[in-house]
Amino acid sequence: MASNTHSAGHYYLPAPSKWPIVAATAMLLLGFGAAFTVNQMTVGYVLLAIGFAVLVYMLFGWFGTVARESESGVMNEQVDVSFRWGMSWFIFSEVMFFAAFFGALFYVRVFSAPWLADIEQRLLWPDYGGTWPTAGPAFKEQFTPIAAWGLPAINTLLLLTSGVTITFAHWALKENKRGALVGWLIATIALGVTFLFVQIYEYGHAYSDLNLKLSTGVFGSTFFMLTGFHGFHVTVGCIMLCAILGRSIAGHFKPEDHFGFEGVAWYWHFVDVVWLLLFILVYWL
Repeated sequence: MASNTHSAGHYYLPAPSKWPIVAATAMLLLGFGAAFTVNQMTVGYVLLAIGFAVLVYMLFGWFGTVARESESGVMNEQVDVSFRWGMSWFIFSEVMFFAAFFGALFYVRVFSAPWLADIEQRLLWPDYGGTWPTAGPAFKEQFTPIAAWGLPAINTLLLLTSGVTITFAHWALKENKRGALVGWLIATIALGVTFLFVQIYEYGHAYSDLNLKLSTGVFGSTFFMLTGFHGFHVTVGCIMLCAILGRSIAGHFKPEDHFGFEGVAWYWHFVDVVWLLLFILVYWL
């Protein structure tokens, strides 16, 4: 086992940890919970709740372990470079994750719907026009898409503002202004949580008033998969922001050494960019 003693010529390796298996357990519970929920099985909601609780426990526990390692002085510049590469590749994997769903949306809108209209007009569904938004030729119920310049526009403003506040927090940290750092972080968290509450209200409005559901054909599935996964990422981002807020209050991070803060800021800006694409491609166009 590698020594935990810091040395300029040695790369720090942490001791064996329970957190990866805890993370895998959370993902397993969330995966089964989502599958059961989609198939309208009550146990799915229970598994989702347990999985999310395990995920939160893992995040705070793992963050705490890394924070203690960082504050103990065992990490050198080479470890910092590894952290930066690791976070960069993680965000790249998230880009590919959302790219798959945006690709599905593009394929349906540009290819599938017009093709079905062209074929089915001559065969099974002569009244199907193939225009977007559509739930597909076999979906007969009426639904109404959510207007872009309502709740989605409010949420766009909230997330764009949160991108500004976390940037101000970063500037305050680099100038060693602890009070401003904590204040701007609290503002960022408040904006993120408000975004989530607005999205929950939007989902309730979609289900109860617009007949827009996950089961509403291809439009409902692509809409809720894209916005739902984004909302999950915002939730994880808020948890990460709470973790660095706690560290900031405890006096962690230095103006010249604070990648723990920067990594979370990178993730939050990524969440902002994804939402802008969602607003334009899902709600507006």
